[in-house]
Order: sequence, then structure tokens, then C-alpha cells
Amino acid sequence: MRSAQRLLSSLLREATPVEVQILGRTLLHAALVGVAAGFLGSGLLWALGALEHVLLEQGAGYVPLLAAGEHGSPPSGTPFRPWLLALLPAVGALVAGWLTRWAPEARGGGADQAIEAFHHLRGEVRRRVLLIKPLASLATLGAGGSGGREGPTMHIGAAIGSALSDLLKVSARERRLLLVAGMAAGISAVFKTPLGAALLAIEVFYRDDFESQALVPALLASVMAYSVVVTLHGSEPLFAHAASYAFAPAQLPLYVVMAVMLAMMAYAFLATLRAVRSATSRSRLPEWLRPAVGALLLGLLAAPVITLVGRAVGSQGQGLGILGGGYGAAQIAITGSPLLPQGWDAVQLLLLLALAKLVATALTVGSGGSAGDFAPSLALGALFGGAFGRAAQLVFHDPSIDPGAFALVGMGAFYGAIAHVPIAALILVSELAGTYELLVPSMLAGGVALLLVRQNTLYPAQPRTQRDSPVHRAASAMDVLQRRSVRELMRPAADVHTFRLGHPLTDVLHIATEAVDQEVFPVLDDGGRLSGVITGEGLRFAGREPTLAAWAIAEDAMQPSEGVGPDTNLRQATLRLLEGGLHSLAVVEADGMFVGLLDEADVQRVWLDLSQVEGATAP
Repeated sequence: MRSAQRLLSSLLREATPVEVQILGRTLLHAALVGVAAGFLGSGLLWALGALEHVLLEQGAGYVPLLAAGEHGSPPSGTPFRPWLLALLPAVGALVAGWLTRWAPEARGGGADQAIEAFHHLRGEVRRRVLLIKPLASLATLGAGGSGGREGPTMHIGAAIGSALSDLLKVSARERRLLLVAGMAAGISAVFKTPLGAALLAIEVFYRDDFESQALVPALLASVMAYSVVVTLHGSEPLFAHAASYAFAPAQLPLYVVMAVMLAMMAYAFLATLRAVRSATSRSRLPEWLRPAVGALLLGLLAAPVITLVGRAVGSQGQGLGILGGGYGAAQIAITGSPLLPQGWDAVQLLLLLALAKLVATALTVGSGGSAGDFAPSLALGALFGGAFGRAAQLVFHDPSIDPGAFALVGMGAFYGAIAHVPIAALILVSELAGTYELLVPSMLAGGVALLLVRQNTLYPAQPRTQRDSPVHRAASAMDVLQRRSVRELMRPAADVHTFRLGHPLTDVLHIATEAVDQEVFPVLDDGGRLSGVITGEGLRFAGREPTLAAWAIAEDAMQPSEGVGPDTNLRQATLRLLEGGLHSLAVVEADGMFVGLLDEADVQRVWLDLSQVEGATAP
């Protein structure tokens, strides 16, 4: 009984409205999370660029393919060493795997781990993630792993929110809000997309829902992180694009066809990712060693492709987006490049790169490498969209078809579908490119792709809706309690043992001993109005003093009680029970007339019934 009472008390307090908190301290805390994530994200970007330059460029003679908004180092002049490039990803993954022995949750992309923490770990991310995740991600990505920076920064941002919650000793609800705010700040720090980052953070937690209460903290944290990053690195968008994209209604059917084909590629990507994860989980190798095997296969795949294509384009060691996030590959799909041939050869090369990127990402992320899946997903959508747009231009001999538009739309539609974040992906890609001219085709393609991929997701930790989350199922039961009144559950006055003020206490003790189903006894005045209640503690005290009890009356043993109205909702009544430390509440009309008794056991029984229906568990 006591454990049920403590559980119910916790749930009721967790279900209290958050608006008052949002007006004050939560926003301040979210701002602090945003600033911290901004500085940490900026530091991670700088360190990653320096490590890639030393290992890949100066060590292996690799020439990175960058997006327009990325600023690399001057060419190193090092001759291309394909044998070293083939081995470097495995070395980096080996270091990262060794580090993650102290924090196994730092393996993988990071977004799914943050989602898991939100729904099943009360929003708690261990503090060691703040150290292990950046180091593991630097080792993985700096040595050429096929993954992005945004997954790790999402996880790091979530860890910042959780760590700040520990320091400030906030409630579990506010902890979860700060976790969401930290994720938004982490994305904003990498992409410089404050609105898209905030929307992604509240949309990514469910397949078909939003964490709407976290929107304001996420927006504020995202803005603060963005402010830090643009102060340090400038506000230039990640991708360059055409001067304008004219809206052409006649081309909308082409976007629908592309979305259908993108959905097919999404199925292939998710199936490949699952296959690598399944094969990795069956391995007899230690878990921390498995990412190195996937990275070795990545190096053996990437080095020959980079060598062969480099010879074809006349640039040895030329990066093609297979390693790293793939932003440079997305850029050439959007705007073209001297590296990209003309006609159908360009279509074939973009499709080849998309296939190579798909396998490379599955090997890196699927084997447990600490690298994000967001950037590769954007690259896959852009590469396929760019190939589709060029093919459509050739088939229809229509120069008004801009392949770059299809690349940008494909980018958002692909990730929006597999991550179930169609709105966030649409806005985020618009911010990445610095243009909102493709909103209409993006909405159309994103909606079609999502409908076709609806039963699959990149993030297995996503529940379908809030009703399916342990965090909100109990709150749903609380909502039902709030809609029911005391009158529905109270025991009517005719079935309750009551006493008058002058009732001899010896008689009270005798009757109370026989009334095994009642623990609180209302004391009424001569008009039937509530004067107070006699509790079990008062009866036990009177029982230990029989001489005193022989001369006492009910009024001497009672304690004050205002009771509760019959139209009060069960949630408010239960809070009154918990605050007063009583097992029952007298129910009175507005004039004080006693009409019934509400027992906590009845409320708990109703709540447990609701919990079984809703699947409620403690948050």
C-alpha cells in the first residue's frame, strides 16, 4: 500500500503543468545548455578538422571533398597512400571501441541512445558520455569513418542537459526538457540551423508525434548554440545552390516518382544497416572490438573506389564523400563540379557514390562505430536526387529541370522518411541551403516518401506516439483521473461509520475496532456538518490510555479536516490525501454537510485499472 502511495504521489507531481516552470527557470537552464553545447560543438568541429588534416590528408594523401560552407586546410602535397587509407578507419575505430568500454552507450550514432534515455532512463545520460562520446567520435570520424558529426553532438547535447539537471537537482520532467534542449543545441551547433534543429529535437522522439512541451526550451537552446557557433565560425550556410529555383507545377509528378524511388532506397539502406547490426551482434569478438572490423571493411571498400575514380578524374586520392559525412558529395549533386562528368556518365557516377555511401555507412554505424547517421542520410538523398534530376533532364530534354533542386528535395525527403521527421527535415534542409524556394516540392516528396516508409525507422527506440511512451502513459492515466469526480467513487454517508462530537470515546474505540474496512471516521455536529475526523493514529493513542478514554468523547480525539467537495476531480482529491497524510477524505457539500467518504485504496484501484489499460509505468 505504501509503495503504491509513493508511486502515485510521484506520478501526480510529474503530471503537474510545466508552463510555470517554462516561464522561469527552465528557460534559463535551457539557455545554459545551449551555450555549453555551442562551445563544445565548436570545439569538436575544430578538433575533427585538425585530426582529419593530420591523419587523412597529411598521412594518407587524401583530398577531402567539401561542401561550400566547409573550410578545409590547404593541400598537404602528400602523395596518395591507398594502403594507409584502407587501414586508418580500422585504427580509429579500434581506439574508439577501446574508449567505449567505459561507456558502451557511446557506441553507435548517438541519436537513438538519446531517444532511449528520454523514454526509458528518466532522461538520464551518464556524465562519462560527455568525455567518452567526443573522444570516440573524434577517433572514428577523424580516421575516415563514414558518418556525421550531428549524431554525436546530439548525444553530447543530451548529456549536457542531463548533467546540468543533476547539478541543479531539477525534477524528472524538467530533466527530460533539458535533454531535448541539449539535443537541439547539438544539432544547431553543427549545422547552424536553429529552427530546423529545434523542430528535429521535438519530432525525432516519436514516429508519429511530437514532444511539444519541449519546443520553447529547444528553441532557446538552439538559438544560444547557434549564436556561439556563428560568432566563432561565421553564419555561412553549409551548401551553395543555384541563384533561384522557380516553381514549376508541371514538374511535381517527377518529384512524386523520385519520392517513390527514394523510399525503395530507404528500404535498402535500413535493411543493410539491420543486416550489419545482426551480423555484428552474432560475432564472438568483444563488443568493443567489433567496430574495428566494420571499419576495416570500410577501408577495403573505399580505398579502391577512391583510387579508381581518382585516376578517372585526374586527381589521385580525391575524396568522393564515401568517408566522413559526405557533405561534399551532396554539394556536387546540388551544384555540379569539374570532377563530375556530363550526361549519363554523371548519373552513373552519382548512383555509384550513393551505393558506396550506403554500404560504407552501414559498415560504420551498424558495427557500433561512434558516428552519426544523419549526415550520410542527407548525402544519400542528395546523391540519388541529383542523379534522378539529371536523368529526367536527359530523358525529357528539358533544360528547365534543375538537378540541384531534386538533390535538395531528395536530401530532406530521404532523411525525413527514415527518421519520421518530415517537417524538421524540410526546414533543416532549407536552412542548410539558405533557401525556402523548394518548400512545395519538398512537402510533396517528403509526404510521399514517409507514407511508403512508415512501418520502418532509422531509430528503433522511437515509440509511435506519446501514448506508447513510458514517460507519457502514466500521465495519460492521470488525465483520466482528472476527468473523473469524487462523487463517482465516494462511499455514501449511509455506508460510513460516523460519530457525534459528544460520542463517548470508549464506544468509538469499540465500533472502530469492528469496522475493518474504514480507517478514518468523520465527526459531525448536531446538524450533520463535518467538524473533524478521527484517524487510526488517534484511536491507537486512545487505546493505550484506557483510563483517559473512559472520560473522553469523540471531540477530544478528532483532528481538523475541511473535507473535499463531491465535484472535485480525483487527481486534486488524491493530492489532498497525500498532502494531509490521510487514508481517507470526508466529502462535504458547500455548506459543510457530510455526504460521503473517499478512500485512497479506491483511488489506487482505479488508477491501477487505468494503468493496465494504458500500460502506465513509473516514469
